[in-house]
Amino acid sequence: MKDYYSKYKTEHSWLIKEKGWVRSLQGGRESQFALGNGFLGSRAVLEEIPYESKPGTYIAGLYDKIGSQVAELVNLPNPFNFKIMIDGERLGVLTMDAVEHRRVLNLRKGLLLRHTVFQDTKKRRYDFQSLRFLSMASKNIGVMQVVFTSLDSAVKLSIETGIDTSVHNTGTVTEGRKKHFRIKEVGQFDNQGYLIVETFGKSHSIIFRSGLYYKTAGKKILAGYNVFELRLRKNQTIVFTKIFYVQAVPGGEDLDKAKKLSEKKFRKAFLGSYSSLLGRHICAWEDLWKVAEISIWDDPEVEKGLRFNIYHMLICVPQDHGFSSIGARTLTGEGYHGHIFLDTEVFLLPFYLYNLPEAARSILCYRYNRLDAARGNAKKFGLKGAMFPWESAGSGEDETPGWAKDLDGKIIKIDTGKMQHHITADIAYAFYLYYNATHDEKFLRDYGYEVFFETARFWASRVKYNKKKKKYEINNVIGPDEFHKGVNNNAYTNMMAKWNLLIAYNMFQKIKKSEPGLLRKLVKKIELSYKEPADWKKIASGIYINMDKRQIIEQFDGYFRKKRIPISDWDENYLPVVREKITPRDYQATQFVKQADVVMLLYLLSDVFSLKTKKCNYEYYIARTLHKSSLSLPIYAVMAIDVMDRGRAYQFFNTAIRADISNIHNNTNEGIHAACIGGAWQVLIRGFCGIKIQKEMLSINPSLPRTWRKVIFSLHWRGSLLKFEAKNNSLKIQIISAGRKKKIKLRVFETLHEMSGKKIFQFKRKMPLKHEQAYYL
Repeated sequence: MKDYYSKYKTEHSWLIKEKGWVRSLQGGRESQFALGNGFLGSRAVLEEIPYESKPGTYIAGLYDKIGSQVAELVNLPNPFNFKIMIDGERLGVLTMDAVEHRRVLNLRKGLLLRHTVFQDTKKRRYDFQSLRFLSMASKNIGVMQVVFTSLDSAVKLSIETGIDTSVHNTGTVTEGRKKHFRIKEVGQFDNQGYLIVETFGKSHSIIFRSGLYYKTAGKKILAGYNVFELRLRKNQTIVFTKIFYVQAVPGGEDLDKAKKLSEKKFRKAFLGSYSSLLGRHICAWEDLWKVAEISIWDDPEVEKGLRFNIYHMLICVPQDHGFSSIGARTLTGEGYHGHIFLDTEVFLLPFYLYNLPEAARSILCYRYNRLDAARGNAKKFGLKGAMFPWESAGSGEDETPGWAKDLDGKIIKIDTGKMQHHITADIAYAFYLYYNATHDEKFLRDYGYEVFFETARFWASRVKYNKKKKKYEINNVIGPDEFHKGVNNNAYTNMMAKWNLLIAYNMFQKIKKSEPGLLRKLVKKIELSYKEPADWKKIASGIYINMDKRQIIEQFDGYFRKKRIPISDWDENYLPVVREKITPRDYQATQFVKQADVVMLLYLLSDVFSLKTKKCNYEYYIARTLHKSSLSLPIYAVMAIDVMDRGRAYQFFNTAIRADISNIHNNTNEGIHAACIGGAWQVLIRGFCGIKIQKEMLSINPSLPRTWRKVIFSLHWRGSLLKFEAKNNSLKIQIISAGRKKKIKLRVFETLHEMSGKKIFQFKRKMPLKHEQAYYL
């Protein structure tokens, strides 16, 4: 049988493959093989939409709350819908025998390919092949092509396509499954179908337009309707091509005007060339990979796993000036209702910052655009400034649900929205990281100063002065470790708040000196007193963390007195196994840690702590951390590299990059883990390749696994694009394009260098690294 799409299946290091159809794996496959372009996301449900599959079509930033306890990412009608009936039998993996079944996700070109051979109850075989994509060049456009051949006899086909509206959002612990839209208009004319749905909250109308044509024996025929019949001879091949257009229209905008514009754009795509649509899409992907591609020599499986993660970061990132951001499960599923957490700013942002700076800017604008909502959130708690919500959606108000399932499936009350306040400092940290890596002064003027000042105001009102200790405390919080609720002086929260207050003070001094006119406008806008920054500095100096004589940082007041239960067993992924007969609710009384907490502090504020402090805290907390969040292992992997625990560094990294491609946490069906894929990239770049910002300068000091010959990658830095070829004892750097400052200062192997021009610069380490055998683990 001819493989019509074989030319897209030759680059094996870029292909993720599914061989054979396994019913129990389909939920995960739908997330793993998902398509997207930053505006639209589509789960990789099979075209015939089998029973128990979970079609998912999502628009970034489109939420609805009607009928739910919190706003949810809306699951919209499914355009990738193509059903075939053959003499009364439905073509499908559940209704016929799948004699052969293969799917391929081409990461480099953003294509999902399928080849299935079906056999019906009369032993007649049918060859079904498909290609589909969401255009990376024209974000509103999606394309599906199906090639069908009846191998054993002449048949009569009944075709049903169009936009499938029988979709729903997944039910939660307190609610059943639900819809978040109603059909507003539907029609069929001039060889195209259209559908307009409206969210129940009336925040948006969504326009769908689709058309289908088919070719056989060189003849092209436009399908006038979504349901029609055809007769095929034995071995006759027919090629169906479906093109659709999706547009979201905000509630206050002119819908009739949007309808006319959408029709014009759709018809241009539909009546144009399929090969041109595909070609432009592939070219757009090639442009993305020119910067984002990473080559790891001599470790092809790790390289492919990392590319899989990068692919998913590329398909979920919006560039819409802050209308939307990235949820904890990207645009591949409805886990956590599609809400935005610190995952975006702490774990994903560095990838975009160094690969797509404009996308990083858009992500931060999402937070700035909701600064008023953050101010309102602070007022609800009787606090000042801006308090960003733990879970955010469309409005910027807190969307944390009241109830959820615990690790063992029990229903528990959720307090994170009321106590997990460190996210405010996490967001301020992300704003500073962006400015540090870009020196984007306009961004700082338009958004950054205001965010720094309002978040500092929040912390200044959140602390309480302890007269006895003569210290400022932050009580009744939840740190990154969510096993322990309502604790006092969580080290991570305290130190990040301290950092936030100090950076805001420094930024006030900067604007006061460089742009006094802008400062006067800002002071008037947010009613900032000129005395407040001095208070921020005073408060910061009085915030403390507990550290014992061994330099172990106490995670929170009283943590050292909690019950110690040794971890003595690990699974095949090096994740701890608890053998004690205790429930997750009992973890509060123990020293068990859910995920990196103190260790994440050491990672984010790396310059603040000595190597000795990092090492002893890493060893102490690794013996207590259960890694019950996918974002934990990347942080521990980077810290393992820093403290030269090379064996565990590679193990943690290897598990992190396989979290979704291997469904390690057994919940990839709910969507790809955003924090983990971003964190795994940071392990490679920040950890193994040694790319760090130290004292506001880019530093490079690789420490690669001994089995890797070299790593090749590119990064944006302060307006310049740099290409690196990193080995343990040598480094090549090329300036691909230079920013306004033609001379670039970098610290390479702990020595300062200045570069200019587009030639290749080569550096060698004075004292070669020596690696131990443990790196092979």
